[in-house]
Amino acid sequence: MSLIKFNKNRFPWNNNLVDFFDRDSLFNDDFFNMEKSVPAMNVKEHENDFEIELASPGFDKKDFEITMNDDILEVSAEKSKEEEEKDDDYTRKEFNYRSFRRSLQLPKTVDDSKDVKATYKNGILKLQLMKKEEAKEKSKRVIEVA
Repeated sequence: MSLIKFNKNRFPWNNNLVDFFDRDSLFNDDFFNMEKSVPAMNVKEHENDFEIELASPGFDKKDFEITMNDDILEVSAEKSKEEEEKDDDYTRKEFNYRSFRRSLQLPKTVDDSKDVKATYKNGILKLQLMKKEEAKEKSKRVIEVA
């Protein structure tokens, strides 16, 4: 097996007559940057609370650190694994390291005096943040026209 130097000029869109975009910045998008991998997130607003779900499979409950400071909620996780197998003829060593950190600015309607409930099941971290009483939806009043 031999190594071949990567040549940017082999891309089909590289012609000198028409260059619609900057080739060097094409793959600098966060989508292609694996170092900045953050879990997918859903935020649901209910009448009494906010529910945040983070897809983070492969972690354990003990791997998460969840903090709330002022109106910033920060969720992070870190996991490392190392295996080593030795035999008479060979040594095999594998390691894996995964981590992420995600910060969210919370709305003023979140009641930070109440506990945040966190559960982790089937690779989904769920957080429940309660709303302040004055932020809860009031029942709609119907006014009749005379």
